[in-house]
Amino acid sequence: VQLQASGGGLVQAGGLLTLSCAASGLTLDYHAIAWFRQAPGKEREDVACTSSNGLSRYYRDSVKGRFTISRDSVKKQVYLQMNSLRPEDTAVYFCAARTSGFRTTHVFSSEGRYPYWGQGTQVTVSS
Repeated sequence: VQLQASGGGLVQAGGLLTLSCAASGLTLDYHAIAWFRQAPGKEREDVACTSSNGLSRYYRDSVKGRFTISRDSVKKQVYLQMNSLRPEDTAVYFCAARTSGFRTTHVFSSEGRYPYWGQGTQVTVSS
């Protein structure tokens, strides 16, 4: 399994970015995919997760209403659309995957439950 995150960059507060996670070696219909982030000097934290059927989503409270996780099973891509970005969203963003059964509704927010990780992509939001 390989996960490749991309799409990070520098953006002003209030701006938007869309991150992409390209997955290989797995089938999205059998895997839950999540985004995590780690700011300098802080622990890594969950951001959003989508279930293996793509219908259930989890968001941490601070990004609800601003971030949207979505996926394209054919392209094997998972996206994180980030709107109304704030300086506190500045972090390295990681995508992660875990098996979850065929098209289930289960979402997982704990990083310890994800065995597969991609490299991070830096998101910097200037004030």
